[in-house]
Amino acid sequence: MARVAIVDYKAGNLFSVEQACKAVGLDPVVTCRQETILAADALILPGVGAFGDAIRNLYELDLVSPLRDFSASGKPFMGICLGMQLLFSASEEFGDSKGLDLIEGRVIRFPDADRDGEKTKIPQIGWNRVVRPARPGNAWGSTPLENVRDGEFMYFVHSFYAVASKPEHVLATTEYAGVEYCSAAIKENVFATQFHPEKSADAGLSIYRSWADGIPNGRKG
Repeated sequence: MARVAIVDYKAGNLFSVEQACKAVGLDPVVTCRQETILAADALILPGVGAFGDAIRNLYELDLVSPLRDFSASGKPFMGICLGMQLLFSASEEFGDSKGLDLIEGRVIRFPDADRDGEKTKIPQIGWNRVVRPARPGNAWGSTPLENVRDGEFMYFVHSFYAVASKPEHVLATTEYAGVEYCSAAIKENVFATQFHPEKSADAGLSIYRSWADGIPNGRKG
Protein backbone atom coordinates (compact mmCIF):
# COMPACT_ATOMS: atom_id res chain seq x y z
CA MET A 1 0.00 0.00 0.00
CA ALA A 2 1.14 3.51 -0.77
CA ARG A 3 1.96 5.59 2.31
CA VAL A 4 0.18 8.96 2.24
CA ALA A 5 1.21 11.75 4.60
CA ILE A 6 -1.71 13.95 5.72
CA VAL A 7 -0.20 17.19 6.97
CA ASP A 8 -1.28 18.19 10.48
CA TYR A 9 -0.66 21.91 10.92
CA LYS A 10 -3.47 22.60 13.40
CA ALA A 11 -5.90 23.68 10.68
CA GLY A 12 -6.92 20.40 9.14
CA ASN A 13 -9.99 18.36 8.41
CA LEU A 14 -7.94 15.29 9.31
CA PHE A 15 -10.24 12.44 10.33
CA SER A 16 -12.49 12.42 7.27
CA VAL A 17 -9.49 12.70 4.93
CA GLU A 18 -7.79 9.82 6.71
CA GLN A 19 -10.93 7.67 6.45
CA ALA A 20 -11.31 8.43 2.74
CA CYS A 21 -7.72 7.34 2.13
CA LYS A 22 -8.31 4.08 3.97
CA ALA A 23 -11.52 3.50 2.01
CA VAL A 24 -9.61 3.46 -1.28
CA GLY A 25 -6.80 1.24 -0.04
CA LEU A 26 -4.15 3.78 0.91
CA ASP A 27 -2.03 3.77 4.06
CA PRO A 28 -2.46 7.25 5.58
CA VAL A 29 -0.44 8.78 8.39
CA VAL A 30 -1.35 12.12 10.01
CA THR A 31 1.89 13.93 10.71
CA CYS A 32 3.76 17.20 11.13
CA ARG A 33 7.17 15.52 10.97
CA GLN A 34 9.38 16.63 8.08
CA GLU A 35 11.01 13.25 7.59
CA THR A 36 7.67 11.45 7.46
CA ILE A 37 6.33 13.91 4.92
CA LEU A 38 9.36 13.69 2.65
CA ALA A 39 9.47 9.87 2.82
CA ALA A 40 5.79 9.43 1.90
CA ASP A 41 4.66 8.17 -1.49
CA ALA A 42 2.04 10.92 -1.70
CA LEU A 43 0.93 13.95 0.30
CA ILE A 44 -2.36 15.62 1.24
CA LEU A 45 -2.56 19.17 2.57
CA PRO A 46 -6.08 19.55 4.01
CA GLY A 47 -7.36 22.59 5.86
CA VAL A 48 -10.19 24.71 7.19
CA GLY A 49 -9.97 28.21 8.63
CA ALA A 50 -8.06 31.39 7.85
CA PHE A 51 -5.25 31.56 5.29
CA GLY A 52 -2.99 33.80 7.39
CA ASP A 53 -3.21 31.60 10.46
CA ALA A 54 -2.59 28.49 8.36
CA ILE A 55 0.53 29.75 6.60
CA ARG A 56 1.83 31.02 9.94
CA ASN A 57 1.37 27.55 11.44
CA LEU A 58 3.23 25.99 8.52
CA TYR A 59 6.17 28.34 9.09
CA GLU A 60 6.16 27.77 12.86
CA LEU A 61 6.22 24.01 12.30
CA ASP A 62 9.02 24.47 9.73
CA LEU A 63 6.96 22.74 7.05
CA VAL A 64 7.06 25.26 4.20
CA SER A 65 10.36 24.05 2.74
CA PRO A 66 9.43 20.34 3.08
CA LEU A 67 6.14 20.95 1.27
CA ARG A 68 7.93 22.76 -1.55
CA ASP A 69 10.55 20.01 -1.68
CA PHE A 70 7.84 17.37 -1.85
CA SER A 71 6.19 19.19 -4.73
CA ALA A 72 9.52 19.36 -6.56
CA SER A 73 10.00 15.61 -6.11
CA GLY A 74 7.24 14.88 -8.61
CA LYS A 75 5.27 12.68 -6.20
CA PRO A 76 1.48 13.14 -6.04
CA PHE A 77 0.45 16.14 -3.93
CA MET A 78 -3.20 16.99 -3.17
CA GLY A 79 -4.56 20.15 -1.56
CA ILE A 80 -8.10 20.32 -0.17
CA CYS A 81 -10.16 23.46 0.62
CA LEU A 82 -7.85 25.81 2.55
CA GLY A 83 -5.08 23.41 1.56
CA MET A 84 -5.78 24.28 -2.08
CA GLN A 85 -5.70 28.01 -1.36
CA LEU A 86 -2.35 27.71 0.40
CA LEU A 87 -0.82 26.31 -2.81
CA PHE A 88 -1.34 29.65 -4.55
CA SER A 89 1.01 32.63 -4.51
CA ALA A 90 -0.91 34.86 -2.10
CA SER A 91 -4.26 35.60 -0.43
CA GLU A 92 -6.03 38.86 0.37
CA GLU A 93 -7.67 37.36 3.46
CA PHE A 94 -7.04 39.69 6.44
CA GLY A 95 -4.53 41.72 4.47
CA ASP A 96 -1.99 40.21 2.10
CA SER A 97 -0.43 36.86 2.98
CA LYS A 98 2.04 34.97 0.85
CA GLY A 99 1.27 31.33 0.06
CA LEU A 100 3.40 28.38 -0.97
CA ASP A 101 3.49 29.67 -4.57
CA LEU A 102 3.26 26.18 -6.08
CA ILE A 103 0.49 27.39 -8.41
CA GLU A 104 0.61 30.95 -9.70
CA GLY A 105 -2.37 33.07 -8.70
CA ARG A 106 -4.21 34.79 -5.86
CA VAL A 107 -6.98 33.96 -3.41
CA ILE A 108 -9.74 36.56 -3.12
CA ARG A 109 -13.09 36.94 -1.34
CA PHE A 110 -16.50 36.40 -2.84
CA PRO A 111 -18.30 39.70 -3.53
CA ASP A 112 -20.83 40.91 -0.98
CA ALA A 113 -23.52 41.01 -3.69
CA ASP A 114 -24.11 39.17 -6.95
CA ARG A 115 -24.58 40.73 -10.40
CA ASP A 116 -28.24 41.46 -9.62
CA GLY A 117 -27.35 43.25 -6.41
CA GLU A 118 -28.61 40.45 -4.20
CA LYS A 119 -26.67 40.03 -0.98
CA THR A 120 -24.32 37.04 -1.10
CA LYS A 121 -24.39 34.35 1.56
CA ILE A 122 -20.79 34.04 2.71
CA PRO A 123 -19.37 31.51 3.29
CA GLN A 124 -20.69 29.26 0.58
CA ILE A 125 -21.81 26.16 2.49
CA GLY A 126 -23.33 23.20 0.74
CA TRP A 127 -23.52 21.38 -2.57
CA ASN A 128 -22.59 22.96 -5.88
CA ARG A 129 -21.66 21.77 -9.35
CA VAL A 130 -18.14 21.31 -10.71
CA VAL A 131 -17.78 21.79 -14.44
CA ARG A 132 -15.08 21.06 -17.01
CA PRO A 133 -13.28 24.18 -18.22
CA ALA A 134 -14.28 25.41 -21.67
CA ARG A 135 -11.28 24.37 -23.72
CA PRO A 136 -10.68 21.76 -26.44
CA GLY A 137 -10.33 18.09 -25.49
CA ASN A 138 -11.15 16.21 -22.32
CA ALA A 139 -9.55 18.31 -19.60
CA TRP A 140 -10.38 15.64 -17.00
CA GLY A 141 -8.85 12.69 -18.81
CA SER A 142 -5.92 11.12 -16.93
CA THR A 143 -6.56 13.35 -13.90
CA PRO A 144 -8.19 12.55 -10.54
CA LEU A 145 -11.46 13.91 -11.98
CA GLU A 146 -11.51 11.43 -14.88
CA ASN A 147 -14.40 9.41 -13.41
CA VAL A 148 -16.46 12.41 -12.28
CA ARG A 149 -19.51 13.41 -14.30
CA ASP A 150 -19.37 16.92 -15.75
CA GLY A 151 -21.68 19.04 -13.57
CA GLU A 152 -21.45 16.69 -10.59
CA PHE A 153 -22.31 18.12 -7.18
CA MET A 154 -19.55 18.43 -4.59
CA TYR A 155 -19.60 19.80 -1.03
CA PHE A 156 -18.12 23.27 -0.39
CA VAL A 157 -17.40 25.40 2.69
CA HIS A 158 -15.46 28.60 1.91
CA SER A 159 -15.53 32.40 1.74
CA PHE A 160 -12.54 32.89 -0.56
CA TYR A 161 -11.63 31.39 -3.92
CA ALA A 162 -8.52 31.03 -6.05
CA VAL A 163 -7.83 32.91 -9.27
CA ALA A 164 -5.21 31.03 -11.28
CA SER A 165 -2.83 33.13 -13.36
CA LYS A 166 -2.68 30.51 -16.12
CA PRO A 167 -5.85 28.97 -17.62
CA GLU A 168 -4.17 25.58 -18.04
CA HIS A 169 -3.98 25.23 -14.25
CA VAL A 170 -7.79 25.46 -13.93
CA LEU A 171 -9.13 21.90 -13.85
CA ALA A 172 -12.75 22.65 -12.89
CA THR A 173 -14.95 25.67 -12.40
CA THR A 174 -17.97 26.40 -10.19
CA GLU A 175 -20.36 29.35 -10.12
CA TYR A 176 -21.35 31.13 -6.93
CA ALA A 177 -22.37 34.71 -6.12
CA GLY A 178 -22.23 35.52 -9.83
CA VAL A 179 -18.60 34.42 -10.04
CA GLU A 180 -17.28 31.51 -12.10
CA TYR A 181 -14.21 30.46 -10.16
CA CYS A 182 -11.54 27.77 -10.09
CA SER A 183 -12.86 24.90 -7.96
CA ALA A 184 -10.11 22.42 -8.87
CA ALA A 185 -6.57 23.08 -10.02
CA ILE A 186 -3.71 21.06 -11.41
CA LYS A 187 -0.07 21.75 -12.17
CA GLU A 188 2.13 18.78 -12.98
CA ASN A 189 2.01 16.49 -9.90
CA VAL A 190 0.05 19.01 -7.78
CA PHE A 191 -3.74 18.59 -7.75
CA ALA A 192 -6.19 20.51 -5.58
CA THR A 193 -9.89 20.97 -4.91
CA GLN A 194 -11.73 23.84 -3.25
CA PHE A 195 -14.52 21.40 -2.38
CA HIS A 196 -14.21 18.52 0.08
CA PRO A 197 -14.14 15.24 -1.90
CA GLU A 198 -14.16 13.26 1.36
CA LYS A 199 -17.55 14.86 2.17
CA SER A 200 -18.95 14.48 -1.33
CA ALA A 201 -20.35 10.93 -1.23
CA ASP A 202 -19.44 8.40 -3.92
CA ALA A 203 -18.44 10.99 -6.51
CA GLY A 204 -15.94 12.50 -4.08
CA LEU A 205 -14.57 9.09 -3.15
CA SER A 206 -14.00 8.36 -6.84
CA ILE A 207 -11.58 11.31 -6.85
CA TYR A 208 -9.55 9.74 -4.05
CA ARG A 209 -9.62 6.43 -5.91
CA SER A 210 -8.38 7.95 -9.18
CA TRP A 211 -5.72 9.94 -7.35
CA ALA A 212 -4.60 6.79 -5.53
CA ASP A 213 -4.29 4.95 -8.85
CA GLY A 214 -1.70 7.51 -9.90
CA ILE A 215 0.61 6.88 -6.94
CA PRO A 216 3.61 4.84 -8.14
CA ASN A 217 3.57 2.33 -5.29
CA GLY A 218 -0.10 1.65 -6.01
CA ARG A 219 -2.82 0.65 -3.61
CA LYS A 220 -4.84 -2.37 -2.73
CA GLY A 221 -8.61 -2.66 -2.95
